[in-house]
Amino acid sequence: MADNPWNKARIPDAVAAGGDRAPTLDLTAARAGGGDQFENRLRKDLAHLRKWAAREGITSWRVYDADLPEYAVAVDLYESRWAVVQEYAPPGSIDAAKAARRLAAVMALVPEVLGLAASDVFLKVRERGKGGEKYGRIAELGARHEVREGAARLLVNFTDYLDTGLFLDHRPARFWLQENGRLPSGGGARFLNLFAYTGAATVHAALGGAASTTTVDLSRTYLDWAAANLRANGFEIGPDHRLKQADCLTWLREDAGPYDLIFMDPPVFSNSKRMDGVLDVQRDHAWMIAECMRLLAPDGTLLFSNNLRGFVLDPMLAERYAVRDWTKASIPPDFARNPRIHQAFFIRHRS
Repeated sequence: MADNPWNKARIPDAVAAGGDRAPTLDLTAARAGGGDQFENRLRKDLAHLRKWAAREGITSWRVYDADLPEYAVAVDLYESRWAVVQEYAPPGSIDAAKAARRLAAVMALVPEVLGLAASDVFLKVRERGKGGEKYGRIAELGARHEVREGAARLLVNFTDYLDTGLFLDHRPARFWLQENGRLPSGGGARFLNLFAYTGAATVHAALGGAASTTTVDLSRTYLDWAAANLRANGFEIGPDHRLKQADCLTWLREDAGPYDLIFMDPPVFSNSKRMDGVLDVQRDHAWMIAECMRLLAPDGTLLFSNNLRGFVLDPMLAERYAVRDWTKASIPPDFARNPRIHQAFFIRHRS
């Protein structure tokens, strides 16, 4: 594979002495000054989680999640073939040169520990996109790779966006949707996926036997990606599997339903120019959930999640509906170090 422009640590021009990347470090230099501690922790996490992943049949998972404060990165392994390093951008109080050296050490040690070619380790820097963008584009290389998740085949992209197209922390939610794609009566569920991103949850629901799926997102790029994911699993786009490009806030007000199963995972904030308004999940979640419940069949289930740290569910909802906080059980072992990665709730009509 050709040299990967995302596998080298980038540092500010003021520090780079004429370049915008940190120099490639050999392993001896990478292990100096604390890099050996990062290497040891990464090896320990890998040995521990690899056993769990093998036992559960998980092929894409988080190996390391900022275990050491000085090495504030996340390392995700895909199919034992590729890795994504996500740097949590350091605060301004941290010396930029020191942070850059640590990141360069990470980029040298990750392929060594995981047994990968350096060209198959990709670097992202986690910073909020403009205007609350959730998935901001950072390149246009266009390469997609197929990964497995249980029975599902899903396409990921390691270079073009901040996220790969698959939120690994939502793996339990997708498995739950697959397990509940069929109703207790034996028929297939009518499934609605709002803020659907690349449609991975739709694929799981369809594989679980959903009679129909409706996938709604504002982005044509991600709906095309969702279509590719569905086709990779043998499903054709049409009356049984609909893709709708729409502002989900408008869709909620105008759709008639009904659906037996709804998954809603909105962004924390969005003010996209293509939206009719501004979305703030803390402010808006109560009416959004109420609209979902209007669309939900009497015996149906809404799975609502979001990743706002400090999110508080409106207490009115628990008075009106049957609400169960699923957050703790919904966070998989590879994300256990970050119990606030997301919150999740099952919401049903009261009998």
